[in-house]
Amino acid sequence: MVDIDTARNLVGIIGNVISVMLFLSPAPTFIRIWKKKSVEQYSPDPYLAALVNCLVWVLYGLPMVHPKSILVISTNGSGAAIELVYLTIFLIYANNRQRLKVVFVIVFELIFMIVLSSVVLTVAHDTKTRTFIVGIMGIIFNIMMYAAPLSIMKLVIATKSVEYMPFFLSLAALGNGVAWTAYSLIRLDYFILIPNGIGSMFAIMQLILYTVYYKPTKKQMAARQAEGELGLSEIAVKRESRSNRQASFNMNNGDNSDMYKP
Repeated sequence: MVDIDTARNLVGIIGNVISVMLFLSPAPTFIRIWKKKSVEQYSPDPYLAALVNCLVWVLYGLPMVHPKSILVISTNGSGAAIELVYLTIFLIYANNRQRLKVVFVIVFELIFMIVLSSVVLTVAHDTKTRTFIVGIMGIIFNIMMYAAPLSIMKLVIATKSVEYMPFFLSLAALGNGVAWTAYSLIRLDYFILIPNGIGSMFAIMQLILYTVYYKPTKKQMAARQAEGELGLSEIAVKRESRSNRQASFNMNNGDNSDMYKP
């Protein structure tokens, strides 16, 4: 029979895999940004929230804060590195106003982490107190990470389109929330249970929206494509018409210079 610690570690490893999938799920979005050299209507908020969330949980998992939490460090350390890559791409292709906002938030998050780490490691003198302080911060920022797409959900409802709400991000968020909820229940840890339980509900809401607005989105995109093709056809017809009128004018005025052009 598998003991509790072994079961918890197994679930934690599964949680690590799903978490990395969650962090990598926006990759197609950033490939699109890179190819189009524009951030379009994509928001940096989910990635900024994910970055500070990962940094807080790395601090939470340190042995001097919350012992026996190496799996918490591994998943969130990987996540922080991936989010920094995303934000770097966003900074390259964002406009000046967006770029300034992202830089300001990143600097603020780093200052916050320095202050939090200093306070926790100097003022609090035992792991129980340190766990409580960082755990409360973890709950707040984890909920912020899961709630960050709410602004995108508002856009989805307003436009009746899920074009800018990546499906795999929502799906991975649900898997991640469920895995870490299970991890926290095996050896009860409210600081991990609360935010991941709430995160699972947010992810379900996003998937419901995706189901509702998927077909309208396909129709909108098809209509835009048709309009684009029609627009190109109209341009071609107008150019051909102008060319024919010019040729007729030249012939009527005895201009045959084009005959001698190679």
